[in-house]
Amino acid sequence: METIILVVHLLIALAMIGIILIQRSEGGGLGLGGGSGGMGQFMSVRGTANILTRATAILAACFIATSLTLAILASQRGGPSEIVPEQAEQVEEQPEAESPIVPDTD
Repeated sequence: METIILVVHLLIALAMIGIILIQRSEGGGLGLGGGSGGMGQFMSVRGTANILTRATAILAACFIATSLTLAILASQRGGPSEIVPEQAEQVEEQPEAESPIVPDTD
């Protein structure tokens, strides 16, 4: 379940990056059909900007929802209390080193 949500989360992130990069900084959207002719006024600049803005908002909401879901799933999973359990076990297994004997130099 967690793997599926993680894959969906990554796909949403990639789609959101693509949609944000497509938008123009002036708010003009793709600028498709902005001139006289060419694309035949398929979509106006305003219509394209509205679609991209709505798509960005929907993807952002989905991104937040999947982030919260992943955080909840991770908190419910019972895992080891140590951050690095392998190193903790190795430290416990090693015998204590004896203090070195220093010979008298008298």
